[in-house]
Amino acid sequence: QVQLVESGGGLVQAGGSLRLSCAASGGTFSGYAMGWFRQAPGKEREFVAAVNSIGISTYYADSVKGRFTISRNNARNTVYLQMNSPEPEDPALYYCARRVRGASYSDAVGYDYWGQGTQVTVSS
Repeated sequence: QVQLVESGGGLVQAGGSLRLSCAASGGTFSGYAMGWFRQAPGKEREFVAAVNSIGISTYYADSVKGRFTISRNNARNTVYLQMNSPEPEDPALYYCARRVRGASYSDAVGYDYWGQGTQVTVSS
């Protein structure tokens, strides 16, 4: 059984930085693309970023492009989301997920395993 556990969330100042981590166990981590999604209260879950299985290709939502960076370390079965210069629209529960092979990178229905999420709060 695949398990994904996010960590690194918390309170960050606007203009600061925060790095989220997602540790995977079970399955073959290096064989799958991974993604980050987020959900704020009262809003739908939205795509943030994704990285292909070997970490070469990355994909971002327009709202975070240039500020967030997704990366992965297959030797450690971990995917990261570096959040720089967070903005008022960034606070949310952030989830990592494993993409089904061949599915869309930005559509949540294309991901089969999800973590429990880590909360990010931004202070002004």
